[in-house]
Amino acid sequence: MRIPPRITRIGAAGALASALLIGGTAVAATPAVATPHQVTAYAATAHATPVHVNAVGNICYSKLPSQAHDTLDLIGKGGPFPYPKDGTVFDNREGILPAQNTGYYHEYTVVTPGSPDRGARRIVTGEKKNEDYYTADHYRTFDLVDFNC
Repeated sequence: MRIPPRITRIGAAGALASALLIGGTAVAATPAVATPHQVTAYAATAHATPVHVNAVGNICYSKLPSQAHDTLDLIGKGGPFPYPKDGTVFDNREGILPAQNTGYYHEYTVVTPGSPDRGARRIVTGEKKNEDYYTADHYRTFDLVDFNC
């Protein structure tokens, strides 16, 4: 499991402590305002015509299932996570989230009661503070979590 570079979430003191504990370099980061993004999707045709869609919506933190709150709390604490794939790099192969370099996004399981496996619900985090995306349908759609409602 890799701890994602969420320096702005844990603050400068936490970043310094993390850097000292895991042998890295502490850096300062400035918070960014999360906004909905427009992405370009390509139709499955021979000419690949671009189609602009709003692929990322918003969801209020209070509207998330309680299990998503639990997952976000674990992310904030740095774990421990219940599944081995939690914290691994999310490659954004679907191209729905804003394009970023490999390693920018990380995925975490949102427990689905009654499911015999990990289920379809995930939180995908970006490196910016409060850049947390919720998907209930295994990466087909994403909603940026709004922590102010």
